Amino acid sequence: MSYQLQDLLYLMQRLRSPEGGCPWDRAQNFASIVPHTLEEVYEVVDAIEREDWGHLKGELGDLFFQVIFYAQLAQEEGRFDFHDILDALVVKLLRRHPHVFPNAELYQSLEAAPPVSMEEVGQLWEAIKHTERAEEAPHQPTRHLADIPTSLPGLTRARKLQKRAAQVGFDWPDPSGVLDKIEEEIQELRAAIASGRQAEIQDEMGDLLFAQVNLCRHLKVDPEQALRSTNRKFERRFDFIEQQVQSAGGDWTRFSLQALDAWWRAAKEQEKKHE
Repeated sequence: MSYQLQDLLYLMQRLRSPEGGCPWDRAQNFASIVPHTLEEVYEVVDAIEREDWGHLKGELGDLFFQVIFYAQLAQEEGRFDFHDILDALVVKLLRRHPHVFPNAELYQSLEAAPPVSMEEVGQLWEAIKHTERAEEAPHQPTRHLADIPTSLPGLTRARKLQKRAAQVGFDWPDPSGVLDKIEEEIQELRAAIASGRQAEIQDEMGDLLFAQVNLCRHLKVDPEQALRSTNRKFERRFDFIEQQVQSAGGDWTRFSLQALDAWWRAAKEQEKKHE
């Protein structure tokens, strides 16, 4: 027997049922589930980046269950249900892919369409989203940055802000200008550190990070992904150092920074041999 979508929807209803349901599931609301949703998203990302395909299926299921949970809560409050979510999603995707569905109809004859480049698709997508934003607030001036969620991770939101601003020409023409800006921000950070004013240091540190995200965007590097990769690299190399310390008795105080750094370089050399 293979369970289907309707089985999952029924399971969710049973979990939330006042009679015989799960006390934990019944106690949840939209706000209380948000931390779990974020956790599930990162677990999916982690499984993909580690190419752990065996666990990815389960992690995707956990993430999908979050959608089912929100849909159940909304249905109980008379707002919408899971089928409304599906319908709104299909309608939006049809509208945003006119190069595939020219009549905004899902089941239509497959006709040969002129080839469209990735860049053209991106421009079309943003133009459609701009129109949607104007339709949602017809009596207000369109703000280009208005719908970028403040709850996004800082690096991701910085990239989205910069990308949106670049669409109207507010951008460096090439990476060299961004590198110059980074050097300028480093000098300003040095001055802030010399002043000893913590608020100024934090402000300049933020400017430097923002400029670095801008460079990532120009180089077509996702800053979150790059940082996660470096985090994993740091963890691997630090684990190697820790193994050496433990082999020598486990007392970190016996080793100078120079000795620890030598093991760090040894870990780097090991990695190069396995590349």
